[in-house]
Amino acid sequence: MDSKKDLSAKLYTGSAVFSWLVVAAGQWLFVLYIVGLYVISGLRGDFTDWNQVLPHGYEKNNLTGNVILGAHLVLAATISALGSLQLVPYLRSHAPRFHRISGRVYIITAFIMATSGLYLILSGRKLVGDYTQYLAITINALIIICAAALTIRYAIAKNFIQHRRWALRLFWAVSGVWLVRVGLMCWLVIFQKPVGFDPKTFSGPFLTVLAVSVYILPLLILEAYFRVKNTKPLARYLFSVSLIITTLLMALGIFGATMGIWIPRVF
Repeated sequence: MDSKKDLSAKLYTGSAVFSWLVVAAGQWLFVLYIVGLYVISGLRGDFTDWNQVLPHGYEKNNLTGNVILGAHLVLAATISALGSLQLVPYLRSHAPRFHRISGRVYIITAFIMATSGLYLILSGRKLVGDYTQYLAITINALIIICAAALTIRYAIAKNFIQHRRWALRLFWAVSGVWLVRVGLMCWLVIFQKPVGFDPKTFSGPFLTVLAVSVYILPLLILEAYFRVKNTKPLARYLFSVSLIITTLLMALGIFGATMGIWIPRVF
């Protein structure tokens, strides 16, 4: 019985580590894409390059909107680079100063990203998609603000168990935009063509479901991760297998995004 428990516990931990490795690699590839396409072109003054992916990324005579979008993109690269590092136990225990400083930068960046994203939506700026996607992004911004505030609250209170849990919730809420791209490319790699949406208008039932699910499913999976840790071995086995399958689908999406979007638009 004990050996079964130990095996399920090892699989539980191993599946979480495997998921982190895949997500960390995918987010760092995303960072290289943002820097290579948006940041470098912005530094060169070639802002129209932003419209390769975002049809209304750069708008002439809209200085405020362009500056906020540019800042939003830079912050997206920053938070994607720092996010996976915040989850490394070794850094938390052996480099606590780095963890604290980078954590503060991460949370401040999350606040700014969420509020700048709300501004871009509420200002009426059309970036991509339909109203269902804008609504999902708005809800996600509110989740980010709430999770960031509670992460800070529990850190100040030195309740590190709740601090870590809310930090993980914040991580997945912030990762929503990245997950949209990964989920879309996974779908396209599987079907080899647009199914359930119009690529010209970037709208349709699949994109509506995707826009909502990337902000809900990761948080539900995370709650399951918290709850099954000290339950029966069968629950850990089921969770671990489900997480591995989900992670493999993410890996497929990361591969599709890297080869189909990120590398071709940077190199």
